[in-house]
Amino acid sequence: MNTPETTSSSPEQQLNPAQQAVLEQLGARLEERPLFAEDLRHHLRAALESAVEPLLEALPPGQDLFLAKHLLGQLHGCQTRYLHEQEQEFVWAVNIARGSIVHKAVELAINWRREIEPPVIIDEALARYEQDSGSLGHWLQGCTEVERAELRSESLDAFTKYLECWPPLRPAWRPVSESRLRSELCGGRLILSGRADLTLGVAEGHRAGKVIIDLKTGNFSPLHTEDLRFYALIEALRIGVPPRLLATYYLDSAHFVPETVTEDLLMATVARVADAAAIYMQLTHQQVAPTTTAGPQCRWCDLAETCETGRSFLEEQPSW
Repeated sequence: MNTPETTSSSPEQQLNPAQQAVLEQLGARLEERPLFAEDLRHHLRAALESAVEPLLEALPPGQDLFLAKHLLGQLHGCQTRYLHEQEQEFVWAVNIARGSIVHKAVELAINWRREIEPPVIIDEALARYEQDSGSLGHWLQGCTEVERAELRSESLDAFTKYLECWPPLRPAWRPVSESRLRSELCGGRLILSGRADLTLGVAEGHRAGKVIIDLKTGNFSPLHTEDLRFYALIEALRIGVPPRLLATYYLDSAHFVPETVTEDLLMATVARVADAAAIYMQLTHQQVAPTTTAGPQCRWCDLAETCETGRSFLEEQPSW
């Protein structure tokens, strides 16, 4: 079995309606899983390399172009904000760290051999990061007791919602949390990188079987869909077969947003990546003036008070 069958549930496990809904969304019989062309990977690679390779000539010797989902979103959003944030030092905060802690908790839960107690697993996730030498570990070691308590509370809330809404993941579904994805093109000068919150299933030959899932707190954003499409492209470039399904799951509302992967979707994502590469080169190596784009992100932008475009947008919006 690649991924959950639509009607499967273990007799000893009574699923609540939310868990059953997840199972029904993820499930697919073998004949329902799409077959992709044998040369799909080469077709995608050729299309992306032909668009990006000429742009890389402006890169300094020895420098590569590294594209991840966050950078793609920034480049296709407000370019003025992107350049401003490039000049700022990244600072961890509770709302930013929460996602990392919850994802680590899900990873631990998938491989946990004892009874799953959410507070215990959240504490283990915090401890793992606290012992880490990375920037989140340093922040956790120096944050205030109030910040740590808030982080634990918010992470516990989100993780508990995951356990309430998702059926237990069986080994036969091949669940993997925090799965790293990477593809190198243009002789290694273009690097696409990502990390999927959760994957289920596996391809069989040229028949797609994998599902890539992002777990989110908060509200829907079109950018979440684009993030998963980017992961689908990397997966197709990496092994030659894309996932059959992409799914964003909103924990606060127990809402599932699935999308079937097609070749047209992958080609559209190739174009989006190529456009981002062109924007990056224009802004960083060709001194092209950035554009200012208003949107929901203006609520959190440091430039909101002085940006006329952002102020006008926010004044026209109903109360958030």
